[in-house]
Amino acid sequence: MQYTEFIHPEDAAALKALKAIPMLSTIVKKVMDIGAEQLQTGLNMASKVKLSPTQLPRLYNILPPICERLEIKEPEFYLEMNPSPNAYAFGDTQTAITITSALVDMMSEEELIGVVAHECGHIACRHMLYHTLAQIIANASGMFEALAKLAVPIHYALMYWQRKSELSCDRAAAYIVGPKATASMLARLAGGPKSITSELNLEELAEQADLYDAFCKNGLWNKTLQTYAVMDQDHPFTSVRVREMLKWVESEDYQNMIKNNPVCPHCHKAIDTSWKFCQHCGHKL
Repeated sequence: MQYTEFIHPEDAAALKALKAIPMLSTIVKKVMDIGAEQLQTGLNMASKVKLSPTQLPRLYNILPPICERLEIKEPEFYLEMNPSPNAYAFGDTQTAITITSALVDMMSEEELIGVVAHECGHIACRHMLYHTLAQIIANASGMFEALAKLAVPIHYALMYWQRKSELSCDRAAAYIVGPKATASMLARLAGGPKSITSELNLEELAEQADLYDAFCKNGLWNKTLQTYAVMDQDHPFTSVRVREMLKWVESEDYQNMIKNNPVCPHCHKAIDTSWKFCQHCGHKL
């Protein structure tokens, strides 16, 4: 499956505009030459638990089926002992995905698969070079701080694109685990407890995004204020993400993807339509 089958059009347009910024390619090369990627790779090795078939296999086994379905090379996979629920992908030539212990505790199995699928979506959509640059500039300190100060305009362009890029990765999650688990995952990441998120009316939540759009269009001042409010955000609002994801799963493109790439509803691994039982997990199909 090609990433062009699920990339969000606003992501593609924003990335094209980003690449057209003068000197951006030079800045990207300079940051990578300094050693930002190698720095994070070393920190991953030293301070996190690298997941593998023999190291916390319950968590590690989430990754390979997702990589197979998205047709990407398997990244390194780390568990970070951290009380804050989070997940992120980092690196361009040495790609790694990190999930935190708090995230593992908070999410159901399907939601956790959705999170990992979302991060793999960044790799599949070829986001990682600029995605990594955005993280470096946003968290710059020490030897990278001077570079970050010079790159303030680029920072805001990167933030705009990052917000759009998340919409593509939500599509990747929906492709892997379906819309319900993806929407639940998004609501949980926004801070909602399972006792509430399990009862969410997804359609009404998506409608809030339409109301928000109408509010922004109702006067230049409203639009200006909301533009200012999101300038430093690297993720869209939850209602917007749910709306965009639900719109896509209702599309013919999504339906064809699911039809042409059948999976087991239990283990989410690829199956043959002739199977009566999943040859991976044994469940009846």
